[in-house]
Amino acid sequence: MRPTFQGGRNVAMKLPKAQFDRTVAFYRDVLGMEVTEESGEGVDGVVAQCASVQFGPVKLWFDRVDNYAQAQVWLELFTDDVELATRHLAEHGVHPQDELEPLPSGLAAHWISNPAGIPHIVRISRGQAPLGG
Repeated sequence: MRPTFQGGRNVAMKLPKAQFDRTVAFYRDVLGMEVTEESGEGVDGVVAQCASVQFGPVKLWFDRVDNYAQAQVWLELFTDDVELATRHLAEHGVHPQDELEPLPSGLAAHWISNPAGIPHIVRISRGQAPLGG
C-alpha cells in the first residue's frame, strides 16, 4: 500500500533576525500585499515573531529565527496516512527529522528534507488548522 502526497497551502520563509523586517517590508511596501503580523512565543519558543501574506493560493509565512545565518524555505506536504507515509519514505532513504523544529503537541506530522536539504512537514490535511509559520 502506498500513501498519497499533496502539496500544502503553507510555505514558510525562515529568516534571520537581521533580514526579517526588511523582508516583511518588501512584501508590504514594495509589492503592496496585505501583511498580517504576529508576535509571541512559538512552539517551544522557536518563532518569536512571524508575519504572513496570501501569496496566490498559498499562505507565505515569514518566521524570524534568531540563530539562522541565512534564509530558508520550508514546505508543507499533506498525506492521507502519516505513519504509512513515514514507512514509505524510510523505504526510500528519507527519515523523519523532527529535531529540525518542535511540532505542536498532538499534531500527526513529521519533518523530512528533500535531497536538496529543503525541509518539508508531512502531515494530515483533514481537520488540521494551518500552521502558524
